[in-house]
Amino acid sequence: MAQLLCENVTLGYDGKIIRENLNFSVSKGDYLCIVGENGSGKSTLMKTVLGLKNPISGKIIYGDGLNEKEIGYLPQQTDIQKDFPASVFEIVLSGCLTKCGMRPFYSKQEKDLANYQIKRLGLEGLKKRCYRELSGGQQQRVLLARALCSTEKMILLDEPVAGLDPKVTSDMYRLIDELNKKDGITVIMISHDLTAALSFATHILHIGKDVFFGTKEEYLNSDFSRIFRLKESGENE
Repeated sequence: MAQLLCENVTLGYDGKIIRENLNFSVSKGDYLCIVGENGSGKSTLMKTVLGLKNPISGKIIYGDGLNEKEIGYLPQQTDIQKDFPASVFEIVLSGCLTKCGMRPFYSKQEKDLANYQIKRLGLEGLKKRCYRELSGGQQQRVLLARALCSTEKMILLDEPVAGLDPKVTSDMYRLIDELNKKDGITVIMISHDLTAALSFATHILHIGKDVFFGTKEEYLNSDFSRIFRLKESGENE
Protein backbone atom coordinates (compact mmCIF):
# COMPACT_ATOMS: atom_id res chain seq x y z
CA MET A 1 0.00 0.00 0.00
CA ALA A 2 1.23 3.52 -0.81
CA GLN A 3 2.31 5.84 2.01
CA LEU A 4 0.67 8.73 0.19
CA LEU A 5 -2.01 8.70 -2.48
CA CYS A 6 -3.28 11.77 -4.30
CA GLU A 7 -6.62 11.05 -5.99
CA ASN A 8 -8.17 13.54 -8.44
CA VAL A 9 -7.02 16.47 -6.30
CA THR A 10 -7.83 20.02 -7.32
CA LEU A 11 -5.53 22.58 -5.68
CA GLY A 12 -6.18 26.23 -5.01
CA TYR A 13 -6.73 29.00 -2.48
CA ASP A 14 -9.30 31.73 -1.93
CA GLY A 15 -11.55 29.91 -4.38
CA LYS A 16 -8.98 30.15 -7.18
CA ILE A 17 -8.11 26.85 -8.90
CA ILE A 18 -4.39 26.33 -9.59
CA ARG A 19 -4.30 22.67 -10.64
CA GLU A 20 -7.07 20.19 -11.39
CA ASN A 21 -7.31 16.39 -11.20
CA LEU A 22 -3.82 15.67 -9.86
CA ASN A 23 -3.02 11.96 -9.39
CA PHE A 24 0.12 10.31 -8.05
CA SER A 25 1.28 7.90 -5.36
CA VAL A 26 4.36 7.65 -3.14
CA SER A 27 5.55 4.38 -1.61
CA LYS A 28 7.85 3.83 1.35
CA GLY A 29 11.46 4.60 0.42
CA ASP A 30 10.64 6.57 -2.73
CA TYR A 31 12.48 9.79 -3.61
CA LEU A 32 10.00 11.95 -5.49
CA CYS A 33 11.13 15.22 -7.05
CA ILE A 34 8.48 17.75 -8.00
CA VAL A 35 9.53 19.99 -10.88
CA GLY A 36 7.80 22.50 -13.10
CA GLU A 37 7.25 26.16 -13.83
CA ASN A 38 6.78 28.83 -11.17
CA GLY A 39 3.16 29.27 -10.14
CA SER A 40 2.17 25.75 -11.17
CA GLY A 41 1.06 24.81 -7.65
CA LYS A 42 4.06 22.89 -6.29
CA SER A 43 4.20 24.61 -2.89
CA THR A 44 0.41 24.59 -2.62
CA LEU A 45 0.52 20.83 -3.19
CA MET A 46 2.99 20.38 -0.31
CA LYS A 47 0.83 22.43 2.04
CA THR A 48 -2.18 20.34 1.03
CA VAL A 49 -0.31 17.09 1.69
CA LEU A 50 0.61 18.45 5.13
CA GLY A 51 -3.00 19.30 5.91
CA LEU A 52 -2.24 23.04 6.04
CA LYS A 53 -4.65 23.60 3.14
CA ASN A 54 -7.72 21.66 2.11
CA PRO A 55 -8.02 20.45 -1.48
CA ILE A 56 -10.86 22.07 -3.40
CA SER A 57 -11.84 18.55 -4.43
CA GLY A 58 -10.36 15.06 -4.44
CA LYS A 59 -8.57 13.20 -1.65
CA ILE A 60 -5.16 12.90 -0.02
CA ILE A 61 -4.90 9.41 1.49
CA TYR A 62 -2.22 8.34 3.96
CA GLY A 63 -1.32 4.64 4.24
CA ASP A 64 1.32 2.10 5.22
CA GLY A 65 1.26 3.33 8.83
CA LEU A 66 1.70 7.03 7.97
CA ASN A 67 -0.50 9.90 9.12
CA GLU A 68 -0.17 13.57 8.26
CA LYS A 69 1.30 14.46 11.68
CA GLU A 70 4.22 12.10 11.02
CA ILE A 71 5.52 14.05 8.03
CA GLY A 72 8.59 16.25 8.51
CA TYR A 73 8.61 19.54 6.62
CA LEU A 74 11.41 21.87 5.56
CA PRO A 75 9.72 24.93 4.02
CA GLN A 76 11.27 27.69 1.96
CA GLN A 77 12.96 30.12 4.30
CA THR A 78 11.83 33.73 4.65
CA ASP A 79 13.98 36.62 5.89
CA ILE A 80 12.03 36.62 9.15
CA GLN A 81 12.76 32.94 9.72
CA LYS A 82 16.47 33.44 9.02
CA ASP A 83 16.58 36.06 11.79
CA PHE A 84 14.78 33.94 14.41
CA PRO A 85 16.34 34.59 17.88
CA ALA A 86 16.49 31.05 19.31
CA SER A 87 19.24 28.53 19.91
CA VAL A 88 19.95 25.63 17.57
CA PHE A 89 18.76 23.20 20.25
CA GLU A 90 15.49 25.10 20.74
CA ILE A 91 14.80 25.15 17.00
CA VAL A 92 15.49 21.43 16.58
CA LEU A 93 13.49 20.52 19.70
CA SER A 94 10.46 22.40 18.35
CA GLY A 95 10.15 19.63 15.78
CA CYS A 96 8.79 17.48 18.63
CA LEU A 97 5.77 19.73 19.20
CA THR A 98 3.39 17.31 17.50
CA LYS A 99 4.52 14.58 19.91
CA CYS A 100 3.69 16.68 23.00
CA GLY A 101 -0.08 16.57 22.62
CA MET A 102 -1.56 18.57 25.49
CA ARG A 103 1.66 18.56 27.52
CA PRO A 104 3.09 22.09 28.07
CA PHE A 105 6.64 20.75 28.23
CA TYR A 106 9.05 18.47 26.37
CA SER A 107 9.83 15.02 27.77
CA LYS A 108 13.33 13.64 28.32
CA GLN A 109 12.74 11.31 25.37
CA GLU A 110 11.98 14.28 23.11
CA LYS A 111 15.05 16.19 24.30
CA ASP A 112 17.15 13.06 23.70
CA LEU A 113 15.69 12.86 20.17
CA ALA A 114 16.63 16.49 19.48
CA ASN A 115 20.18 15.83 20.69
CA TYR A 116 20.35 12.73 18.49
CA GLN A 117 19.29 14.64 15.38
CA ILE A 118 21.77 17.43 16.16
CA LYS A 119 24.56 14.86 16.36
CA ARG A 120 23.27 13.01 13.30
CA LEU A 121 23.55 16.15 11.16
CA GLY A 122 26.94 17.24 12.54
CA LEU A 123 25.61 20.21 14.50
CA GLU A 124 26.97 19.38 17.97
CA GLY A 125 29.39 22.31 18.01
CA LEU A 126 26.54 24.71 17.18
CA LYS A 127 23.98 23.44 19.70
CA LYS A 128 24.04 26.54 21.92
CA ARG A 129 24.54 29.05 19.10
CA CYS A 130 21.81 31.47 18.10
CA TYR A 131 20.13 30.34 14.90
CA ARG A 132 20.33 33.76 13.24
CA GLU A 133 24.14 33.79 13.64
CA LEU A 134 24.55 30.71 11.42
CA SER A 135 25.37 30.52 7.73
CA GLY A 136 22.64 29.62 5.25
CA GLY A 137 23.88 26.05 4.95
CA GLN A 138 24.03 25.61 8.72
CA GLN A 139 20.52 26.98 9.08
CA GLN A 140 19.21 24.49 6.53
CA ARG A 141 20.82 21.61 8.44
CA VAL A 142 19.17 22.86 11.62
CA LEU A 143 15.78 22.94 9.90
CA LEU A 144 16.36 19.47 8.48
CA ALA A 145 17.19 18.20 12.00
CA ARG A 146 13.96 19.84 13.18
CA ALA A 147 11.98 18.08 10.44
CA LEU A 148 13.54 14.74 11.40
CA CYS A 149 12.32 15.21 14.98
CA SER A 150 8.81 15.02 13.54
CA THR A 151 9.30 11.79 11.61
CA GLU A 152 11.39 8.82 10.62
CA LYS A 153 8.99 8.05 7.77
CA MET A 154 8.63 10.93 5.31
CA ILE A 155 10.09 14.40 4.79
CA LEU A 156 8.85 17.16 2.50
CA LEU A 157 11.45 19.65 1.29
CA ASP A 158 10.55 22.88 -0.52
CA GLU A 159 13.60 24.14 -2.44
CA PRO A 160 16.04 23.09 0.34
CA VAL A 161 19.14 24.43 -1.43
CA ALA A 162 17.79 27.81 -2.58
CA GLY A 163 20.43 30.50 -2.11
CA LEU A 164 23.21 28.12 -1.03
CA ASP A 165 26.65 28.06 -2.62
CA PRO A 166 27.62 25.07 -4.82
CA LYS A 167 29.60 23.16 -2.17
CA VAL A 168 26.93 23.54 0.50
CA THR A 169 24.30 22.60 -2.10
CA SER A 170 26.21 19.42 -2.95
CA ASP A 171 26.57 18.53 0.75
CA MET A 172 22.85 19.09 1.34
CA TYR A 173 21.84 16.89 -1.59
CA ARG A 174 24.22 14.16 -0.38
CA LEU A 175 22.76 14.31 3.13
CA ILE A 176 19.16 14.05 1.86
CA ASP A 177 20.17 11.13 -0.37
CA GLU A 178 21.72 9.32 2.63
CA LEU A 179 18.55 9.81 4.68
CA ASN A 180 16.62 8.21 1.83
CA LYS A 181 18.94 5.34 0.92
CA LYS A 182 20.50 4.45 4.28
CA ASP A 183 17.68 5.34 6.67
CA GLY A 184 14.76 4.48 4.38
CA ILE A 185 13.05 7.85 4.82
CA THR A 186 10.68 8.72 1.98
CA VAL A 187 11.63 12.04 0.38
CA ILE A 188 9.37 14.45 -1.51
CA MET A 189 11.33 17.47 -2.74
CA ILE A 190 10.42 20.50 -4.83
CA SER A 191 13.38 21.50 -6.97
CA HIS A 192 14.16 23.82 -9.86
CA ASP A 193 17.44 21.94 -10.37
CA LEU A 194 16.46 19.27 -12.89
CA THR A 195 20.00 17.87 -13.04
CA ALA A 196 20.01 17.23 -9.30
CA ALA A 197 16.47 15.87 -9.43
CA LEU A 198 17.47 13.33 -12.06
CA SER A 199 20.62 12.41 -10.12
CA PHE A 200 18.80 11.40 -6.94
CA ALA A 201 15.09 10.86 -7.60
CA THR A 202 13.37 7.53 -8.13
CA HIS A 203 10.22 9.28 -9.40
CA ILE A 204 9.36 12.62 -11.00
CA LEU A 205 6.17 14.67 -10.75
CA HIS A 206 6.25 17.39 -13.40
CA ILE A 207 3.55 20.02 -13.02
CA GLY A 208 3.06 22.44 -15.88
CA LYS A 209 0.46 22.94 -18.60
CA ASP A 210 0.17 19.16 -18.47
CA VAL A 211 1.19 16.77 -15.68
CA PHE A 212 3.62 13.88 -15.78
CA PHE A 213 4.12 11.31 -13.02
CA GLY A 214 6.35 8.27 -13.31
CA THR A 215 9.79 6.83 -12.70
CA LYS A 216 12.94 8.77 -13.48
CA GLU A 217 13.61 6.51 -16.46
CA GLU A 218 10.12 7.11 -17.85
CA TYR A 219 10.57 10.86 -17.42
CA LEU A 220 13.91 10.86 -19.24
CA ASN A 221 12.23 9.24 -22.22
CA SER A 222 9.30 11.66 -22.24
CA ASP A 223 8.67 14.94 -24.05
CA PHE A 224 8.28 16.62 -20.64
CA SER A 225 11.99 16.21 -19.89
CA ARG A 226 13.09 17.45 -23.32
CA ILE A 227 10.86 20.54 -23.27
CA PHE A 228 11.74 21.46 -19.68
CA ARG A 229 15.47 21.13 -20.40
CA LEU A 230 15.08 23.45 -23.40
CA LYS A 231 13.27 26.03 -21.24
CA GLU A 232 15.96 25.79 -18.53
CA SER A 233 18.78 26.26 -21.04
CA GLY A 234 16.97 29.27 -22.51
CA GLU A 235 16.53 30.86 -19.07
CA ASN A 236 20.21 30.36 -18.24
CA GLU A 237 21.57 31.94 -21.42
